[in-house]
Amino acid sequence: MPVNDRLRYDIFGDQTDGVKMMSGINFDKYDDIPVEATGNDVPEHITSYEDGGFNVAISDNLHLCGYAKPTPVQKYAIPIVRAKRDIMSCAQTGSGKTAAFLIPTIEAIMANGPPPQPEGRRSRRKQFPPGLVISPTRELTVQIFEEARKFTYRTVVRVCVCYGGAPIRDQIRLIESGCMLLVATPGRLIDLMERGIIGVECVSHLVLDEADCMLDMGFEPQIRRIVEQDNMPPPGPDGRQTLMFSATFPKEIQRLAGDFLHDYIFLTVGRVGETTDNVTQKLVWVDERDKRDFLLDLLNASSPESLSLVFVETKRGADALEEFLYREGYPATSIHGDRTQREREDALHSFKTGKTPILVATAVAARGLDIPNVKHVINFDLPKDIDEYVHRIGRTGRAGNTGLATAFFNDKCAHLASGLMDRLSKSGQEVPPWLESMSGYRGGGRSGGGGRSGGSRHGSKDIRRQGGWNSGGGGGGWDN
Repeated sequence: MPVNDRLRYDIFGDQTDGVKMMSGINFDKYDDIPVEATGNDVPEHITSYEDGGFNVAISDNLHLCGYAKPTPVQKYAIPIVRAKRDIMSCAQTGSGKTAAFLIPTIEAIMANGPPPQPEGRRSRRKQFPPGLVISPTRELTVQIFEEARKFTYRTVVRVCVCYGGAPIRDQIRLIESGCMLLVATPGRLIDLMERGIIGVECVSHLVLDEADCMLDMGFEPQIRRIVEQDNMPPPGPDGRQTLMFSATFPKEIQRLAGDFLHDYIFLTVGRVGETTDNVTQKLVWVDERDKRDFLLDLLNASSPESLSLVFVETKRGADALEEFLYREGYPATSIHGDRTQREREDALHSFKTGKTPILVATAVAARGLDIPNVKHVINFDLPKDIDEYVHRIGRTGRAGNTGLATAFFNDKCAHLASGLMDRLSKSGQEVPPWLESMSGYRGGGRSGGGGRSGGSRHGSKDIRRQGGWNSGGGGGGWDN
């Protein structure tokens, strides 16, 4: 296809573009990350993009993205998906999971071409995409769509996006023009299915990104509605291929996810439930009444061009902290679930471009968002559990870059003491003496606890190997 310079710049940007910063930096740091796969007949991994034998268009787009070499999750996941195997992949935040599922999915769609419409279902309006990616939040959905645009540039694959909070008519108009890969949130997807705009009868590749979040946080009925009640091909060699990716996979979620998978491979990359070693974690004791002053001290110490992401627990708290920072003369914006989609997009754009280099956010920004140049994540309020903490601090130190994560701790956070002690110790971070003394009296010592409050439930092992579940085979695999 001909080169469109304007479109290419819009999709890829350049090295000096603060909004579309090139990825693939310093991946040599990832070479020693442990990798384990369990399941039957695990395919051999690739070592470079050149070894991958990618389609010419895909290879060109990888170059335009600035990707020098695959991350560990890409090295191992891409051959698994290419071998037409289902996968459940746990990988550290910031490790390149999105490309790991998009690249082989787009390759397969290109090779197979558009599927024939089901007999008796022909319609000028209704689209039957062979590729479907479902994610839990609007922001993550838009981010995956933008990445998919990069990998589908100058290919025949047309990618579309749909999510709640934006005008549905605009989304329908774009989908009706042709859709081979759809990135969607569950609610809006069901709406389009019920309107007769989208059919799932021809889905050959189903991706659930942040799968544990969707299955654990109330999305399960919607996912089952999409996957099991609308003639989507069943899992297996003669049906669809299902790919599940996340940074955490608790045991109970593994059991639940097994309903959607066939003879899958369980892939673990890094210390599951942790961020990469590129993130320096600092834990400081700050009384509630002193938090705002301490935050100003941190912001004053930051370089003017760096971006700081400040997490709070409540929507009201986000609004109040943004107003406080504005009154103090700090360029800040905020994002939370009560904001309209336009307001959320404007806030993220203002943050990414550095117009307002401070973003106050609730958990809506904790999962999956890849915001370039975030140098400092500040947990003004610590979350209720350790898994959420891991996702939050994973917003920095991405794509091989380094980052800093600072958390404010006091008596209100005592339930997190053992979990934080466990995380800091395992990742070689500085452990405050007061945290070590606190960690023994809550949550079962240094194990991190097992409850929902404070403790982590992330899964680093395939439960099929632990004798607790007889499904889909197990054993075998490799370590690296």
